[in-house]
Amino acid sequence: MDSTPSPSPSSPFDLVSSALGRYIPRGGAETAAGPADAEGDRTTSGHGPDNPEPDRQDQILGVVNLDRDLRITRCNLDAPVFAGLGAVAGSAFADFLPPRDVPTVTRRLRQVLEVGEAHVARIQRLRRGDGSELVVSMSILPAAPPQEGLTVSLIAMATRLHLYAAETAIGTSLDIGETAQSLADSLLAWGDVAAVDLDFAVWTGEGFTEQAQGRIRLRRAALVPDRVWPEGYVTPGGDLPSDASRLLAQAVRRDDAPQAIVVPDREAVERLLGSPRVIRALVPGDRSASVACIPLVLDGTPPVVLGVAEVWRRADSPFRDSELFDLQELVARTAHHVDLARQHQREHTQVLALQRRLLPRSGGDTLEIASVYQPATPDSAGVGGDWVNSFPLPDGRTALVVGDVVGHGLGAAAAMGQLSMEARALLSAGLAPDEVLEHLDETVTLLDDAEAGLAAGYSALGSTCCIALYDPVSHQVTLSSAGHLPPVLVLPNGHAGTLAVRPHPGLGAEFALREPFDVHTFAAPPGSLLALYTDGLVEDRTLSIDEGISRLAEAVSTVHPWDALQQAARHVVSALAPVRQRDDVTLLLARMIGYRKGDTATWRLPARDDAPARARALVSALLRRWHTTGHTRDDVPLLVSELVTNAVRFATGPITIRLIRTSHGLLCEVGDTGNGRPRLSRGDLLDDGGRGLHILHRLTTRWGVRWTDTGKVVWADVAR
Repeated sequence: MDSTPSPSPSSPFDLVSSALGRYIPRGGAETAAGPADAEGDRTTSGHGPDNPEPDRQDQILGVVNLDRDLRITRCNLDAPVFAGLGAVAGSAFADFLPPRDVPTVTRRLRQVLEVGEAHVARIQRLRRGDGSELVVSMSILPAAPPQEGLTVSLIAMATRLHLYAAETAIGTSLDIGETAQSLADSLLAWGDVAAVDLDFAVWTGEGFTEQAQGRIRLRRAALVPDRVWPEGYVTPGGDLPSDASRLLAQAVRRDDAPQAIVVPDREAVERLLGSPRVIRALVPGDRSASVACIPLVLDGTPPVVLGVAEVWRRADSPFRDSELFDLQELVARTAHHVDLARQHQREHTQVLALQRRLLPRSGGDTLEIASVYQPATPDSAGVGGDWVNSFPLPDGRTALVVGDVVGHGLGAAAAMGQLSMEARALLSAGLAPDEVLEHLDETVTLLDDAEAGLAAGYSALGSTCCIALYDPVSHQVTLSSAGHLPPVLVLPNGHAGTLAVRPHPGLGAEFALREPFDVHTFAAPPGSLLALYTDGLVEDRTLSIDEGISRLAEAVSTVHPWDALQQAARHVVSALAPVRQRDDVTLLLARMIGYRKGDTATWRLPARDDAPARARALVSALLRRWHTTGHTRDDVPLLVSELVTNAVRFATGPITIRLIRTSHGLLCEVGDTGNGRPRLSRGDLLDDGGRGLHILHRLTTRWGVRWTDTGKVVWADVAR
């Protein structure tokens, strides 16, 4: 056993051994057990503290050097706690491991050799010559060049030190699975196998009500060590059989209070579990004979059981009362972290459900839609305020909306839902994109002043939004943006680039900084592909935002016209978005289809008394060419005649008539220069005023008004 440090402490082994040499006298573990002359050496040594014997017994550090064949070349395991390991140069490191752990540890050692990245602070057992085991925290470090091999540092896990280390590690993540895994890793110091089973309500984030005795559904959250388990044994992610869940719940509930229990031997375990099916599901192997079951309890009146932690041992190593006390202390402290993770999961699930609800369902006949939404990783600040929507407008156009509300959590979700619904309502009412953004700008300002509700204490100032309206007849996109990143347009010839949108400070800017919302119009011929997105897709710490957008344009340009759009959208996101993202990622792809020229017709008539008759004749001739039959052939000319009559009567200037043949019927539009809004009102039977609107209401499935720069357009849908 080489305990002499190298004169040039440049490798990890040398550094650790150098540190050990200041506290451990030469002579090794045998010296610790030696007679009075050893005591004399210790008391006269200038390297140790004033009271060396207790300090020496408390030493917990050791180090081993391995070659590429994983054999020991030198080691420093002089601390008394490592006595009995018998590590000598030339022996295989696997000889000091329990046989069940050899494959896993060997794989980790090989991985550090090949990759060169350290594997730090994993709980591991070492086997002494007498068959007993020592629990250590093991770190695997690559040797410093030009040396080869590995340095393995070992820290013997004293009980209180292990409890402190475990409490520090547990609760560092808001992910339920990671929290449970940290607990299981820590529990392994007290047994051969550790498992954590959590109530199904914890996984879903549901709130707890008073649980009836025995009414608990458990799902395995964590299991260590990593090995091949017997057939039928429940592994992480699997649900425990109902009988097993019921038995565990009953076992940890005595006198109506959750308590830890110990089943001391295999016979008692089998007698408690009963059926062979439950035994296969809960007992990890033939050598596992005794088990300690410790409930994760959430304090309250009455207390709520979140789950059960199980630690299995062999029959020759029974649980002591002090060990059971330590297990209860560790699990009790972990229960708080599990409940915090459950609350985070509940908020995450609620916000994510709202996000999913806002995703576009379909694009219709004139537009193909695909969208991808990836929330931030569960252990981040929470689901963000990204939102995307697509919906048909009554006049045949399609609205594409994407927004990014600042912040995360329920406040951002509440603001996101309000802005999304308001944008949809205003666009459906016929407002232009810039007018809608003006209303959203005012809403964000009002939300910032809110003192109650979900958004209380939350500010949405600086949120962004982009609205694009696709006209399938003119094949144009009308767009307005409030501080959002510019959309990417790929033309049918494959040319891809960002749309030239003037920068804007965003929604809710200070009054002095507010700017008008510009309206941009771009040609989007059939076959074009439009990409709307949020910053989470293109942000990369190693790239500028412009480079990120260029990467997106390049990725979208590779989408072929015959590619399935939803699959293409997922491919684009997987190529650009990081694996563990700190912000939501949203992408909306829209493939333009539009109407064929033969499916639309437009006429422009002067506002004269003969205009209704001329309109009736033109529409009737068109319907015959379209081979329209049934009531539609009679209703549509009457409908157009009444709308033109109203335009001649109440407006001035030319009248525009447009008919569009859709998959479900006909869309009729009559435009004029008037600014009055037609309103349907109740009237007497003999009243002449308002008769045209009553006819319009009866002959159509829906109708409405949209405003233009020169006046208004009354539109109506007629089913075939």
